[in-house]
Amino acid sequence: METNEKLREQIFDIIKNQLKDNTPPETKETFDRLIKEGFDDFQSRQMIGQCLAVEIFEVMKYGKPYNNKRYVKNLLALPKEPFE
Repeated sequence: METNEKLREQIFDIIKNQLKDNTPPETKETFDRLIKEGFDDFQSRQMIGQCLAVEIFEVMKYGKPYNNKRYVKNLLALPKEPFE
């Protein structure tokens, strides 16, 4: 299994837990909104995963703490890709 596949699986597991636990609630709200907008389950999770990847990158690359405010901001902007 390639590293990218492992990372994607981990990100999708995090999203699954966020949806199940409703934490943060914006993840479920965004998922539901994307589904209503016509995206399928995989596409919706993949877009949410991009927002999560931004946070993981900041933590891993720069040692910055997780920024929930930025994460939520990026979720609310979907389907626009997160740039920050």
